[in-house]
Formats: sequence, structure tokens, C-alpha cells
Amino acid sequence: MVPPSAKPTATRGTSEAESLDPTPGRAAPLPGLAPPDGPETAAERAEVELARPAGAEPPQPPEGGWGWLVMLAAMWCNGSVFGIQNACGVLFVSMLKTFGSAEDNQMIFKTAWVSSLSMGMIFFCCPIVSVFTDMFGCRKTAIVGAAIGFVGLMSSSFVSSIEPLYFTYGIVFACGCSFAYQPSLVILGYYFKKRLGLVNGIVTAGSSIFTVLLPFFLRILIDNMGLFYTLRVLCIFMFVLFLAGFTYRPLATSVKEKDSGTKGGNRFPLFSRKFRPPEKIFNFAIFKVTAYTVWAVGIPLALFGYFVPYVHLMKHVNERFRDEKNKEVVLMCIGITSGVGRLLFGRIADYMPGVKKVYLQVLSFFFIGLMSMMIPLCSDFGALIAVCLIMGLFDGGFISIMAPTAFELVGAPDVSQAIGFLLGFISIPMTVGPPIAGLLRDKLDSYDVAFYLAGIPPLVGGAILCFIPWIHSKQRREVRKTTGEEKTEKMLENQNTPLSNLSGIYKKEFDSVI
Repeated sequence: MVPPSAKPTATRGTSEAESLDPTPGRAAPLPGLAPPDGPETAAERAEVELARPAGAEPPQPPEGGWGWLVMLAAMWCNGSVFGIQNACGVLFVSMLKTFGSAEDNQMIFKTAWVSSLSMGMIFFCCPIVSVFTDMFGCRKTAIVGAAIGFVGLMSSSFVSSIEPLYFTYGIVFACGCSFAYQPSLVILGYYFKKRLGLVNGIVTAGSSIFTVLLPFFLRILIDNMGLFYTLRVLCIFMFVLFLAGFTYRPLATSVKEKDSGTKGGNRFPLFSRKFRPPEKIFNFAIFKVTAYTVWAVGIPLALFGYFVPYVHLMKHVNERFRDEKNKEVVLMCIGITSGVGRLLFGRIADYMPGVKKVYLQVLSFFFIGLMSMMIPLCSDFGALIAVCLIMGLFDGGFISIMAPTAFELVGAPDVSQAIGFLLGFISIPMTVGPPIAGLLRDKLDSYDVAFYLAGIPPLVGGAILCFIPWIHSKQRREVRKTTGEEKTEKMLENQNTPLSNLSGIYKKEFDSVI
């Protein structure tokens, strides 16, 4: 639930952001189209840019080094968090057998709430997690989140009915996963720029690898150990995630922090940072970027049916293809091609300029919606596998473009909260969709209508996203015009800049804004 041509220089309010530029007093680069969130106006930012010493360049991500270890840690995070969530179909069937009764005719509806609430809470907490990331940094936030997830998953293995799982698995475990997951999106932007599309594809492919392997692994564990011991084994994944969070270290430490740490004799640098709240808890100013607002509406709208196959596909296969063996292969197919899609679309995004990357999401939503509608039409198990392969490919394409698009729309300083708000909005369709599908199954004794309806929202949401490049281009022209007028006034009044020099300065300013 982290972009090629973006400038991932800082996230407002974090010590990581402070450490990216080791030169005291150096002016921060312009954040692109992101609206100002303080008293600083566009003209003042232009003046600061002009005051920068000639030849001074903003700090660049290292494009490797320790960043490769960070990439692997983020990959494990995506795998352990969403691998477990995507394999929930196996756990769903096991929960029905463990807690179900013949007298309860709404057991599918009740059990579906466990998985959907868990996935929804992961995204619902993301706006709050973005604030904690701004205040405490990626490393602390991720470590605490993994510890909370461990506690929630372990406590889920001691329940005696389905209702307590709403809290232990659906809320506590999911909130911990959210606090561990969101920093993994943000931290990559500090270590990579040119390779960020590819790195995002590799990281998000982690969940695909786990989605391929976990269904079989969980089936073996459940058949031999039962549901509760299986959940305890999964706690090992969260413990490794806890250790992986320690790799999210800042690129550098400011001179002031180094001096204070040395004088104080602090032997625990992880906890040496002083608490420094951001200027604003929630930066609602990013919604002034119209293109981002449309994106933040279109994506959640498209996802109302997205999680339905992950929750109910295994139950549908058990009912439709009872004689088939290794039914978990359908989830494996989605996981395999999803990993391929993340790598492929992530690499393609590196060659697509600006917000035109969003067209990859439009294409992905079209095929996701179409494949969802085709699931009940498959009377042959081989045909269902083909549908799952195509669905997984474009599922990976949609996910790998999320963070790069956010960087393009709002700029690096606001990307943490931009991603947080978007994931928070996503929580609504993720939570509501699967229980509605379960209710339709209980009432109609078939999943056909549920899968047909699940395919409509992706088509509608994809159509809305088509307008984003045009909106972004229009807003860019307005910013260019406004910045040019204000900058001309500043230069003529305060700097006495010769008119012959204006054209070159305009170009530099427009490049930094765009």
C-alpha cells in the first residue's frame, strides 16, 4: 500500500527530510505543483530559488548502496502484509469450518467481515500513519507497526468464536500492518530516483511472490496444525518485518544532530531524535491540486469490487469445481502474473513522461473489471485459470503505478500525506465490497451476481482517471503563468535583473515548477 521522473527530496516535518540536505541554510527546492502549506508564496519560493548559489544542485538519491537493503526490507513488508491478505481465501474457508454452524445461514457474510475489515483498516489508518511518518520518521513508525501487528496476529490465535477476530485480526493486526506498510512506500523515494519505477515494481512484486507461495503453505499448515497454530506460524513473518524496519535509516544526519548526539553520549541513535511535530497535522492543501483530487476520487471508486475475488474466489471454486484438486492454483496464478505485471508496468512507467503514467492504471482497471465479470462465465477450470492470469497481470500494473503517480501530482514534499489520504479513501470500498458479495451469495445461493457487479466499478473509475492528464496540463499552464508574472515583479523590484537575463531564469524556474 512508493516514481521515476519525480524529485523525492524531502517529506515535510521528518528528520529524514532534514537530513537530505547537509548544507545549513540551503534553500529547499520547489515542490512542483503541490500547493503551499505555509505563509510562503510562489513568488517567495521563486526568490529563494534565485538566491541559491550558482551551480548549486539539490541533493540526489544514491541510487543504490544501502538502498538495495532498504528495497529488500520494503519487499518483505509488501510480501508479508499483502501476501497474508491476498491469501485470505484459504483462511476464509478454514474460518467457516472452524466457527461455522448449520443453524447460522449468514455465516459467509459474518466471516467475510474479518478479511474485509482487515484490508480496509490497513488503508483506513494510512492518513494517520502519514502524520506519524512526518513526525517520527519511517524507521520508528515501521518498527512500532510491525510489533503491533505481531500482537494482533498472536492474539487472534486464541479466540473461540468469529466475533473477537473482528478486533484482533480486523483492527489490531491490520493497524499494525498499516503502520509498517506506509513507510515502505515513502522511504524508497529517498534512495532512488532514476530507478524508482523499477524499484517500486520489485518491491510490490514481494506481495505477488508471497501470494503465489502462501496459499499452498497455509493449506499444508491448516491441514496438519489447524487454524490457530497456522496464525502463530504467521507471527514469524511479522517478527522478521519488525527487524526489517531497522533498515529504514535516514540518508545522513544533520551537523546539529551529530553534535548533540556526540555531546550527550547517546549510544542508541535510533531513539536519539527529538520529537518535532510538523507544521500541519493534516495537509488538506494538497486537495487544491485538482488533478490529485480527481485521482483520489477515481481510484477508490474503481476499487469497490477489487477485493471481492481475493476473498470469495476460493469459496466459488469449491462450489463450482468440487472435483478439482489443488484449487489454490487460482490464487497462485493471480500472484504469479501480478508479480510480472508490477515489474513490467513499473519499468514502462520509467519511460512515460509525467502524469501520463495514469493511462496505465486506466488500462489496468478496464481489464480488472472485465475479468471479474468473466469469472462466473467460466464453466471450465482451465478457462478460470486463464482469467485469473490476465486479472493478476493488470492487478500488478495498477498497484505499481500508485506511488509514481502520487509523486508526479503533488511533488515529493507532500507525497507522504498524498499517499496516506488516498489509501484512507481506499479503505471504504475495500471494507464494504466483500461483505456485500457475501450477502448476495447468502441470499441468491450463487456468486454470479456478486462477480458481475464487482466488475462495474473498475470500468467507471478508469473512465474518470482519463481526465487527469488534461486537468494536470491545464493547471500546469496556470502555475507557469502565475509564477512568471510574480517572478518578473520580484526580479525587477528587488534584484534589478537585466531584461536580457530573464529568459534563461524563466526556463530554470519553469523546469523546477513543472
